[in-house]
Amino acid sequence: MVGVALVLSALFGIPLGILLVITGPRHIKPLPLVHRTLSVVINVGRSLPFIILLVAIIPFTRWLVGTSIGTTGAIVPLTVSAIPFMARVVETALLEVDWGVIEAAQAMGASTRQIITKVLIPEAIPGLVLGVTMVAVSLISYSAMAGAVGGGGLGDLAIRYGYQRFRGDIMIITVLVLVAMVQSIQSFGGWLASRLNHR
Repeated sequence: MVGVALVLSALFGIPLGILLVITGPRHIKPLPLVHRTLSVVINVGRSLPFIILLVAIIPFTRWLVGTSIGTTGAIVPLTVSAIPFMARVVETALLEVDWGVIEAAQAMGASTRQIITKVLIPEAIPGLVLGVTMVAVSLISYSAMAGAVGGGGLGDLAIRYGYQRFRGDIMIITVLVLVAMVQSIQSFGGWLASRLNHR
C-alpha cells in the first residue's frame, strides 16, 4: 500500500515539482501565472489534514477504484495527500542546485529539457533521495491513520485487534514493527544519499 502510493506520488509529484521550479521567477522558464497557480494548489493540498482528506475524497476514490475501504481504497487518498508534499520536496532539492552550473549549461546552448535532465536532476539526486525518504516515512504514518477507517495494513491491525479487542501485545508489536520500518527506510535513504553525493 505504502509502496504503490509512493511510486504514484513520485510519478505525479516529481514532474510537478520540476515545473514549479523552472517556472519560478528568475529561473530557466519563468511563467509567473503558472508558478503562482501551482504554488497555491500545492499549498491547499498540503493544508488538508490527512484524516479529513481521506473522508472528503471518498466519492472520488469510489469512482476511481470502485471502493473506499481496504488497501485499494486507501491507496488513492495516500497518493493524493503525498503528491503536494512530494512536489515541495522536489522544489527544495532543485533550488539547492548551484545557479552557476545552470548558467554554464545555458551558455553552452543547452535546451530546457537538457538542463532539467542533465543538470538539475543529476545535481539534486542526493536531496531528491532524502526527500523521497521523508515522503515514504510520512506515508507509513498516514497508512496507520487510514487503518482507523478500514484502510487495511498495520494501522487496521492495531486498531481492530490491538485497541478494540484490548490486545495490548498486538498493539505493542505493531508499534515496534512501524518503528523498525521507519528506522530502516530512513537509514537506507541516508546511506543511499551519501553514496550518490559526489560533492
